[in-house]
Amino acid sequence: MSSLSPDVAKALTDGGLDPEYVASVIMMALDEDLADGPDVTTEATVPADATDIADFTARQSGVAAGVPVAAAVFDLVSQGTAKIRQAVKDGDRVEPGTVLLTVTGSTRDLLTGERTALNLLCHMSGIATQTRLWVDAVEGTGAKIRDTRKTTPGLRALQKYAVRCGGGVNHRMSLSDAGLVKDNHVVAAGGVVEAFEAVRKAHPGLPIEVEIDSLEQLPGVLAAGAELILLDNFTPERMRAAVQVTGRNELYGRTRLEASGGLTLDLARAVAETGVDYLSVGALTHSAPILDVGSDFREEGK
Repeated sequence: MSSLSPDVAKALTDGGLDPEYVASVIMMALDEDLADGPDVTTEATVPADATDIADFTARQSGVAAGVPVAAAVFDLVSQGTAKIRQAVKDGDRVEPGTVLLTVTGSTRDLLTGERTALNLLCHMSGIATQTRLWVDAVEGTGAKIRDTRKTTPGLRALQKYAVRCGGGVNHRMSLSDAGLVKDNHVVAAGGVVEAFEAVRKAHPGLPIEVEIDSLEQLPGVLAAGAELILLDNFTPERMRAAVQVTGRNELYGRTRLEASGGLTLDLARAVAETGVDYLSVGALTHSAPILDVGSDFREEGK
């Protein structure tokens, strides 16, 4: 039950997701539900040859994400026999009553996979919806909304994918695809410039971001050649000053700046209007509410 159909795998790949990874997440979830055997309630009440049509319908306004992932759940549960129609694309805005996904197949398969599909679809759509609120709040400023590594273990790729569906951009995926010099690295290395140069020397060519917590640290990291600087808990006034300083950095050109720490949606536009390039928002993944999506069997004759 772990091999995806080619068309389902392609839909995941087209969205930038690894089908094998998605299948592994789904199988882990299904293993929790089926750890002691099949769904006893469904097995006792539903004939083995029964079939039904299930519609997965939004009950709130928001942004869809994870529709191909939910489709993959039923593809795996049914071993490729379910007929699946994805009614919307990930990233589409949806309203209450919008059908996201329709699955036709064995009633037992539909009931067995229903909760896993909903858990993933509601969670990912919730992240996309939350991200879109931030993206809309800063529209026209040039600033982008960026996620963090504050993700649920094992679900990082799905959560960061959902951020992209909502119009956000991703920070690094792992601890090795980019460097990020933070305060504890600074203490260990003996200074912010020293820490930056140590990472650059050890990993030449790797993208490196440097966190600073004062304007006094800015000239040194600019002179050292930092191309991306994280402004930790800066006020909007200090962000504007940082933007002005980096704009005069003729040696290395326009260094990108990322605002981080204490950001809230109601202040997002004011922060973006300071001229920073990114707003780093951990809440996109660590505390986004779900988007309510329901699963209902069609009544006979419909």
